Amino acid sequence: MTRVKIIFISVCVYFLSSTHLLFAQQISADSAKTVSGKTPQKDIVDVWRYATGKNAETKPDSVQKKSSNKAFIPLLYPGYALVTGFQIVLTTNFSFYADHSKDPKISSILMNNLYTQNNQIINLINSNIWTNNGKFNFIGDYRLYDFPTNTFGLGSTASLDEKQKVKFSYLKIYEVAMRKIAGNFSGGMGYDFDYHWNVSAEKSATGDSTDMEKYGFNKTSSSSGITMNLQYDSRLNANNPVNATYAFLELRSNLKTLGSDNNWQSILLDVRKYIQTSKRTHNVLALWSYNWITVHGPIPYFDLPSLGWDHYNNMGRGYVQGRFRGWNMIYVEAEYRFRLTKNGFLGGVVFTNASCLTEYPSNTWEKINPGGGLGLRIKMNKLSNTNFAIDYGFGVNGSRGFSFNLNEVF
Repeated sequence: MTRVKIIFISVCVYFLSSTHLLFAQQISADSAKTVSGKTPQKDIVDVWRYATGKNAETKPDSVQKKSSNKAFIPLLYPGYALVTGFQIVLTTNFSFYADHSKDPKISSILMNNLYTQNNQIINLINSNIWTNNGKFNFIGDYRLYDFPTNTFGLGSTASLDEKQKVKFSYLKIYEVAMRKIAGNFSGGMGYDFDYHWNVSAEKSATGDSTDMEKYGFNKTSSSSGITMNLQYDSRLNANNPVNATYAFLELRSNLKTLGSDNNWQSILLDVRKYIQTSKRTHNVLALWSYNWITVHGPIPYFDLPSLGWDHYNNMGRGYVQGRFRGWNMIYVEAEYRFRLTKNGFLGGVVFTNASCLTEYPSNTWEKINPGGGLGLRIKMNKLSNTNFAIDYGFGVNGSRGFSFNLNEVF
């Protein structure tokens, strides 16, 4: 697939998705439950109205009486990330209720389209859809990349001196269908497909073989497999959870009969805990653990566990995406989220993280790489409680940089 075709498909995907979202389910009035406290909440629309003299904000009572409200948030902005350099980002969040039970869970679709300083084309659609009474939950992750970048070898001890320029095109199709078992527990199956093509790599300046060359790679690679999944999810609003727990267990089996290059299996465990530390301030302590264990290989090089290649590309703030890669990975993060203004328009976070990936070829755990930083939150929509996140992170060996998100990092 040529670069022109990828650009064309990117434009088509955005407009088709936007058209679908505009006619999708609207947020019900119950979304006002996400806003609590005596101080009226403000978002970017309220601030814009005030700044332009159009201060015709809807009164809280009338909001409660409305039958439905949209939370469709398109945002075009210049940004910067370590892996991309400067970038133009078109990000869209659409939150809605397809669940009309007493305590409904918000469904959301997040779409990102980026063109970057490093000539990267990045398209992502992440979805988390709940049906009525939480009976079914559909989780999707779709991506189309044209991606010049760097790889840094294998394991947590890989140094910046091992940087190697690589380029590939990437298609990702992940979809999971979960059915409610009892309460917040659900189980189901899914399909994962990773396809890389046009893979190329520059030779090391020293002439030595890199970890990527030692491990082995082809110009194309395919991983195609069935997943078995268990989930516990008490989050009412995944955009910005409060007092909730989330746990997701995935057993993935890739098979040659499904088009995979190799038969390989892995286990993924994603656990998150959200603790509201004060009902008055609504501050939250958020904890995250993301762990990937390879049961059997070999795995194509670019499908190995790697920092920053999670569902929303958010692991490892303070490090460039793909900085550490290995056969197995353990990742933990803690973040404290607090209000800067009583009306909820501005907030802040402080965070710390740590990762450990096994070395190659010994597959041993040898080093933990810490990170941390702070960030600013701007309320984009008070009904869906969606924030625009601006973070600055630090890592070891001088690694540091900004990251931007629509929604909380986890």
